[in-house]
Amino acid sequence: MLPNTGKLAGCTVFITGASRGIGKAIALKAAKDGANIVIAAKTAQAHPKLAGTIYSAAEEIKAAGGKALPCVVDVRDEQQISSAVEKAVEKFGGIDILVNNASAISLTNTLETPTKKVDLMMNINTRGTYLTSKACIPYLKKSKIAHILNLSPPLNLNPLWFKQHCAYTIAKYGMSMCVLGMAEEFKGEIAVNALWPKTAIYTAAMDMLGGSGIESQCRKVDIIADAAYCIFKKPKSFTGNFIIDENILKEEGIKNFDVYAITPGHPLLPDFFLDEQPVIVTKESATHELKEEEAQPPPKPRSGAVEGTFRIVKDSLSDDIVKATQAVYQFELSGEDGGTWFLDLKSKGGNVGYGEPSDRADVVMSMSTDDFVKMFSGKLKPTIAFMSGRLKIKGNMALAIKLEKLMNQMNARL
Repeated sequence: MLPNTGKLAGCTVFITGASRGIGKAIALKAAKDGANIVIAAKTAQAHPKLAGTIYSAAEEIKAAGGKALPCVVDVRDEQQISSAVEKAVEKFGGIDILVNNASAISLTNTLETPTKKVDLMMNINTRGTYLTSKACIPYLKKSKIAHILNLSPPLNLNPLWFKQHCAYTIAKYGMSMCVLGMAEEFKGEIAVNALWPKTAIYTAAMDMLGGSGIESQCRKVDIIADAAYCIFKKPKSFTGNFIIDENILKEEGIKNFDVYAITPGHPLLPDFFLDEQPVIVTKESATHELKEEEAQPPPKPRSGAVEGTFRIVKDSLSDDIVKATQAVYQFELSGEDGGTWFLDLKSKGGNVGYGEPSDRADVVMSMSTDDFVKMFSGKLKPTIAFMSGRLKIKGNMALAIKLEKLMNQMNARL
């Protein structure tokens, strides 16, 4: 963990979406220095599924050593943004740092994303970031520190990151384009940068997206808070950068990243918009297959590999597995031995077969037959397949995660 230096004592940090998760973690890190934190977020009353309000966050900030100003702000509402900025300046005398953290996500493809969701993501992510920056800039120009930090990714134009969730990518990249433009526009006056995690970060939102058990593949919010703190310590000339959390912490001399892991030693889920992890995994997989080919005669084309896999899966089923899973999976497989297959883990004893299930599937997975066999035999992680576009999932993501756990149990037999 990165130690505090006191650099932010007396500074005013305006953070959107600071009532929980990453926003609150950045707030608490700055509060330890004695910073003034403006908590600009929507949650004034407790949410049934998500812990934390602007008022509970304010209490935590005060306990950490900072001062807090909780403001009800929906970043889609320009008037609410302006009002919060005015209150911040009146209470603390100015604004030194802005963190654009508020964000909305829907990992759905074009035809499955309702217009209401498209508008939500565009208005919170891109428009909200733009308007909040615009409102704070006159005061940031007067500050000696003067930083804008957007929680957004590098502008990676690999089509892979657009094909599965085009609207989300456009909305998130809008935040990054604000960095690109504003860093140049306000060069010498305000440092404008983006920060993005190398791996998935465990928050309440991730819990809802990934389902129970996802936390073991994530890092804590502390890594983002520490990385943000590193950026705030830098001069105004450090601008226009798209920073990955792990990279900047390595530059600061951090070597042990296990302290940031929820489950130290467990493989981590790579975050969106970064190519490096899927490529490495693909290379490792290719190397592994090449060694097998060198050691054995060239294999004959697979015949009935999918059918053979399902046969082993069927032999592995039990009432306990069915009881623990309670889901019907449908597989749309392309290539030899492909077609529609199902895995019924709702009916007594479970069942597998060719064709559509008798009950409507909870999860539909589309992939090639080769990737299907690799996934069930442990040679390809479903999370990597999904992130790299080789696996498409429709339906309940939490139940999809359950199937991954089941695959891990079956790997030894396949």
